[in-house]
Amino acid sequence: MAINKSGSAHWEGSLKEGKGTVSTETGALNKQPYGFNTRFEDKPGTNPEELVAAAHASCFSMAFSMVLGKSDLTPDSIDTTAVITLDKEGEGFAVKKSALTCTVTCHGDEDKIREAANGAKENCPISKLLNCDITLDLTVKS
Repeated sequence: MAINKSGSAHWEGSLKEGKGTVSTETGALNKQPYGFNTRFEDKPGTNPEELVAAAHASCFSMAFSMVLGKSDLTPDSIDTTAVITLDKEGEGFAVKKSALTCTVTCHGDEDKIREAANGAKENCPISKLLNCDITLDLTVKS
């Protein structure tokens, strides 16, 4: 079973002076502004790395919940942040790292919880998509 989801972008102008909008199929993002200034100069709007970070954090959290369930564990909560690192590479840039920080509240064997987290880190679809170093800092609360 293949699932297809889409996003779109519109761009006008040169790299530094230009601007664009990004939208998602569901309308969760609708013509959200992005540009050089939102990516490299901390101006309001979004950027590709922020969107990838949100995708990775949400994908990991869902996968973690699924893997915990396979061990008959149900989390009370999973809170994940992903930080995407964009570094210079040659004449351009590349995403070099995604650092996941997660706090899980779950009753059960901590070793099983940590094993589930590492399995989710390695196997969530967005982790599989990323060609970079992926780290996980996990806090377990019971």
